[in-house]
Amino acid sequence: MKTRSALALLAAAALTLSACGARQPVSPAASSGAASSAPAASSAPAGPQEGQFVFTRENFPHLDGSTSTVPLGQAIASVLLGESRDEVSDLIQFSKTTRSYRQLMMGSVDLLISAEPAPSIWEEKKAENFEWQMEPFARDALVFVVNKDNPVNSLTTEQIRQIYTGKITNWSQVGGADLPIVAFQRNPEAGSQTAMQKLVMGDLQMMDSPEDYVMGEMGDLVRAVASYNDSADALGYTMYYYANDMKMADGLKILAVDGVQPSVDTIGSGSYPFLNNYYVVTAAQPTEAAQVLFDWILSDEGQKLVAQEGYVPAAPEGGK
Repeated sequence: MKTRSALALLAAAALTLSACGARQPVSPAASSGAASSAPAASSAPAGPQEGQFVFTRENFPHLDGSTSTVPLGQAIASVLLGESRDEVSDLIQFSKTTRSYRQLMMGSVDLLISAEPAPSIWEEKKAENFEWQMEPFARDALVFVVNKDNPVNSLTTEQIRQIYTGKITNWSQVGGADLPIVAFQRNPEAGSQTAMQKLVMGDLQMMDSPEDYVMGEMGDLVRAVASYNDSADALGYTMYYYANDMKMADGLKILAVDGVQPSVDTIGSGSYPFLNNYYVVTAAQPTEAAQVLFDWILSDEGQKLVAQEGYVPAAPEGGK
């Protein structure tokens, strides 16, 4: 089978990009590694061997996913097409977590790199009798952020639950200043909201928040926490990769939870408490290109790229 023969050659891949001026499409076995805004000055990738799948702009799967996986989508397209990130930016227009799953079920996209879907998506999938392939490829963490001037450095799981159920309302109750806690939330269909309910709240009902405290965009939430009312009284949550690696946490402080500071090491070891997977998802019977890409992301070479882009691979050794 062509998809499997392509994957059999992945171990020989070099972690290089195409040279300046080298624009031929490349196969999975001839590509992997760091993608940059400009092609690296190195030798062009080796051409595909006979019978090996070759990605081109014409056959490259239509991708979608979460806000926090946009950089990985750009890296994948850059590496496999031998173009810079700027050149592939037109291919990576993600519609966010919940909508991306709906796009897949409607047949509008071929493959997702996304956070876990909201419960409503599982219900829609069942109602539509839609079948998909879904495997974890990376691990992330739900983190809590405050203004950098807030003296609180750590919260416990129980304190977070009590804040978001409305039982704790002032920072002085958790070792901070005598200021009311302005607790921002995400909209119900956001990937980080799904993670918050699953990982932190469980069966507890989150308090109703004023409309101004519920953010539809992840970027809006972190900006609001950093600068709300020119004070340090706001609290919010987002994904670690978004806050740390996408450099969205300027003006913010990422809190430790139960005494554990989120980091690549604590996420990888599992010692940080609020961990969630990213998934690669495609239809049960996808196009050949989507199946090749699905398998490649889970392979040793795909997992190397995941790690190189700053995500924590799902498998500690990388690969599947």
